[in-house]
Parts: sequence; structure tokens; C-alpha cells
Amino acid sequence: MLGPVSASADGTPLPLAKPRLREVLAVLVAAGGRTVTTDALVEDLWDGAAPAGAVGAVRTFVGELRRALEPERAPHAPPQVVVTGAGGYALRVPDDAVDAWRVARAVADARVASPARAVEALSGALDEWRGEAYEEHADRPWAQPERVRLAALRADVVERLADALLAVDRAADAVALLDGHVVAHPWREEGWRLLATALHRAHRPAQALDVLRRARRTFADDLGLDPGPALVALEQEVLDRREPGWHDAGLSALDRRGARARLEASGAVLSSLAVSGDLATVRAQRLAAIRAAEQLDDAPLAARVIGGLEAPGVWTRSDDDDLARAVVAAASRTLPRVAGSPNARARLLATIAIEERGTAAREAEAREAEQLARTAHDDRLLCLALSGRYMQRFAHAGLAADRERIGAELVATARRAESTTFEIAGRIVRMQALCALDRLDDAAAEADAVDALAAAAERPLASTFTAWFRHAFTGAAEPAAPDEMPGFSRGIVALSRVTRALRAGEDVGSVGPATDDAALGPYAPWVRPLLLARTGHRDEARHALATAPAPRHDLLLEVTWALLLTAAREADAPDVAARASAALLPARDERAAGSGVVDAGAVGALLAGGSAAARR
Repeated sequence: MLGPVSASADGTPLPLAKPRLREVLAVLVAAGGRTVTTDALVEDLWDGAAPAGAVGAVRTFVGELRRALEPERAPHAPPQVVVTGAGGYALRVPDDAVDAWRVARAVADARVASPARAVEALSGALDEWRGEAYEEHADRPWAQPERVRLAALRADVVERLADALLAVDRAADAVALLDGHVVAHPWREEGWRLLATALHRAHRPAQALDVLRRARRTFADDLGLDPGPALVALEQEVLDRREPGWHDAGLSALDRRGARARLEASGAVLSSLAVSGDLATVRAQRLAAIRAAEQLDDAPLAARVIGGLEAPGVWTRSDDDDLARAVVAAASRTLPRVAGSPNARARLLATIAIEERGTAAREAEAREAEQLARTAHDDRLLCLALSGRYMQRFAHAGLAADRERIGAELVATARRAESTTFEIAGRIVRMQALCALDRLDDAAAEADAVDALAAAAERPLASTFTAWFRHAFTGAAEPAAPDEMPGFSRGIVALSRVTRALRAGEDVGSVGPATDDAALGPYAPWVRPLLLARTGHRDEARHALATAPAPRHDLLLEVTWALLLTAAREADAPDVAARASAALLPARDERAAGSGVVDAGAVGALLAGGSAAARR
């Protein structure tokens, strides 16, 4: 798809001479393996009013495409590549069979690879492009989102490759890669920063300053914006003739020290930025610090940098899944090398437990970290370990009481350690668990305490949780979901509106466009079956139920199972209803409200409704 649309088998080109066959194939690839209904194909292939017989024409195109893609398939044998399902067609090929999919995989692999491996993976990814993505279909409405997405992906590949080249001291290669990139993408600040850095490291300071000033003019003239702190800090580095290192205003002050000193201080600096709300900078700088520490071949230092972010998570969906995987990979690589240091091991284990949230797969690591911290009588380390324990305490529904106890101990431990950060975290954990336990007055008291601490310590993001608690349980106005917290904000507004409509007995369609997949974000697979059932599409609802992934082991575990149970009941899918009921049974005395943000009501009442339906 990254150029003229074509297909081959074992290196032999397959015949796709007709434009319509190439377009049908492209539409199916763009769907990413999901089923594209026949009606949607008709709409995509004919922009205006479809001609009479359009459905029959689509079936003809699909038949010809199947013969082209599987020339050896026996007559009447079921197709294996373009398959029929749910009123349409889907492409069934391995992940490495599509160039665009291979690029996405290479980018993910590069995030957790050494710089040298990242150069290899990203260079291969860049070579996949043979032109513009879906270039033959540039004027087709269906292709526009994919063209935009893949153009952005290519720009990301270029910038990530340049970053990896700089990490292996190939500044000249990075300059050659980036020169044309900043011309093609003048509003991508990261491209300007990388080009100026590469020129600076290639001992071409005058050209580096020229690039930075061109960037400043571009942002000022075209966007009316000042350059970001990374470009400002880099410009000062060039003027001071300092070696490029940290590219953030908060971290560049450390440049006058040696690399080890900067890395030793990185945990404190990044922790401070995180709790003050500058999460974008933390995400941008954390992996760079970890990679730099690993390159020094000093395992204890690497462990301190990897486990140095004392910014506990209280939301079980990561803000940046790729970064989380990279941090876990680095911690796992370093663990065997610090066997003689219980403190370093505890930090790494706790970091793994915190970062691999939403899986309930790292409770052993969390428990070991907690035990090591208790043995060391280190309250600050115990705070970190308890945060990891909390993140992993979602193995099944009905564990709110355990999380409430963890939150209470975290508050007490944080107060001994004089850590406002962890005290706020502990109180949010308790507030969430108390909502699930239906102790809403106690939860409100914790919310008040969080707000007081957050105001005194200037921790603005903490009040996001309390504002949503008051919206869910006291009728307060719907607050904004901050962009700085994508793991929290993506889909929460829509999910909250759907569950509120369900509790009120209202039509979930009444919440408007908030119920589309884009608004629901990662929660769409568990809401879609209910929306289909309630709009009369019961067959599609049953298919969506059958293919819905198992709910994640996170704060919304009970909510998502509750949605599946309700949809299964209404779509007459007894197998899914039985599975959902079994999953919810341990929480029969709780509310499906353990997030403190979204409330799906009393689990016992939901199960009783299911029992009544089963009896009928």
C-alpha cells in the first residue's frame, strides 16, 4: 500500500490489472482486518449515488479479487484471504504480509531495541515506501484518513531513525536524513530539533543555529507560536558551545555537570515535572535517559535511572503503551545485573509492576518488591512498591477491599516518608476503592483531602480524579478530560455518558455522537455490542460479542463486564452472558464503579436481573 497498490505471492506479482480490484483490496487493507460491509464497500467505491446493481458489482469484484489472490485455490474451496463474514468481507493475511503493517511492527520493535538495532529496524521500515501511501486513490474519501495516518507514520519513522543514528554517533547520516524532512514537514518541531542537534554534534554550530532560527521564523510566521522549550534549550547549548544532551528547559540546567551526574539527577527532575503536570516532557525525556544510562554499562546507575521516576500511577491504562513496554524491557534487562542489591532490585520490580498495568500479570514482581522494601525498612521505597501492588490487584472482579487496604497503607507510609506525592496517590486509590464498596461518604472525604493536598502542593492533575468522582456520584457538571493524560482521557467522556444513560434507563443513543468508535476510543469493543443490540442489529451484536476481547484487568474491569452482560442479555447470547455473570460474581456485593470515574451501578442488581432473564 505504500506506493502503487500491488500484490505478490512468493515474489511473483499477482494480476490486479483492474482499478476496481486494486481499490477493493486497498479498502480491505485499510480496515486492518476488520469486516467491511457490502453497503460500506458500495459507498466507498461510488462517491455519489450508487448505480443499480452496485451490490452485485461488488460481489463480482470480490470474486475476481479472490481468484487473483488465490490462483491455486480449488473450485468451491472456501477462500482463505478475502473471507465473508458479518454482512461483508475481511482480509485475512499475516501481519507481515502488508507493508504498512510491517512498518508499524518495526516502529514498535525499535522502541524497545538498542540504538543499533533500532537503526536497522527503522531503516528497513523506511525502505518499505515506494511512493505515497494509497497514491492511486488520493482523491477517494475512504483513503484520506489512512493517507494522513501513514504520512504521519513515515515522518515518525524518519525522526526515530534520526534519533537512533545520533545515539550511535552517526550525526552526518542523521543530517542527510533530516534535511528534506524539515522542508516537507515544517511544523514538526521534533524534526527541527533533531536536525539542529545532528549539525551541532557534527561540529557545525553555525548551521545548527541557522536551522534553529529558521524553525523560530516558521513557527512565528505560520503558526503565531514561539518555539518550545526543547528548541530554546538547544539554541542556548549551541551558543554556549556545550555538548548536546538534555533538550528540555528543566533538564538542560544539568548540562554543566558530567553525564553520570545528569543521569543521577534525572529521576528527581522527571518526577518533579510529572507531578507538576508536564507529562509530555517526561514522556519525551524518560526513555532517552534510560538509554543513555544503559550505554554507560553501569547496572546500578541504570537501575536508579529506570526506577527513579517517583510519580505513582493511579490510573490503570497507560498514557503511552510503547514507552511503558520500553521501560519494562529495560528493567528486565537490568534485573539480572543487580542481583546483589536488594534496593535496586526492588525499584526495578516495582517499576515493572507499575508500567505493566492493566494486565494483572506482574503481581509476583510487585509482592517481591514490597517484601524487599519492608525488609529494608525504607518507607519511600515501600511507597513505590505499594503503588506497584495496587496496579496489579485486578486479577479478577471484586478486589476493591484489597485495594482499599493498599491505599490506606500507602497513605500512612507516605506520611511517615513525608511524601505528598504518594499521599495523594494513596488517597485517590482509597477514593476509587471506596466507590466500588459503595461507601460514597468516605470516598467524598478522601476527595476533599486530595483537593486540599493538590492545591497546597500545586499538583493540578490530581484534581482531575476528584472532579470526575463528583460528576459521577454527586451530580456535578461534567469536567474536561485533560489531554496530558491520554490513558485516562481517551474514551472516558463517552463511556461515562453511556453508563449514566443506562443507569437512568435512557436510550444510550441519546448521548449523540459520543457513542461512535472514535469517541469511545479503547472502550469501543465493549460498548459496541450494546449499541448494536439496542438499534435492532442483533446478529451484528452477537458477532461483536463473540469477537470482543476479554476486559482488561484494570479499574474498569467490572464496568466492561457489566456492559457485555447487558448486551448479551439483550442480543440473546447466553454463552457470553454466562461468562460475564461468572466474571462479575466475585463483585456481587460491590458497585461497578472502582474507577471512581465511571459508575455502572450495583453488580448484585445486575446479576439478579440476569437471573430473572434466565428464568424467563
